[in-house]
Amino acid sequence: MLYALPPISWEDFEKVEIRVGTIIAADEFPEARKPAYKITIDFGPAGTKKSSAQVTSLYSRTELLHRQVIAVTNFPPKQIANFLSECLILGIIGHQGAVVLIQPDRKVPDGLRIA
Repeated sequence: MLYALPPISWEDFEKVEIRVGTIIAADEFPEARKPAYKITIDFGPAGTKKSSAQVTSLYSRTELLHRQVIAVTNFPPKQIANFLSECLILGIIGHQGAVVLIQPDRKVPDGLRIA
């Protein structure tokens, strides 16, 4: 079976705000239960948001800086240890749970919505 979840309607999909942004800060997050970074993302006219990202196995902090990423920006904030995560960076869960970030194949203006 290809799909494990039930189908959603187009109206359900339209409720999810997915935007492109550029990582402007990536800090250590030693308080997290699983290895993670505290990430700050610039979404252009939509402002900046913070996220906790479990991407430490494939990316160094310096590799993340200035990288464009795709994120869900309209989730309610989520408390993770002593940090308030405001968006969810999207990635592909690969071998042994390592997350490969999803990004545009060309530089685009920050804040554009994904369709």
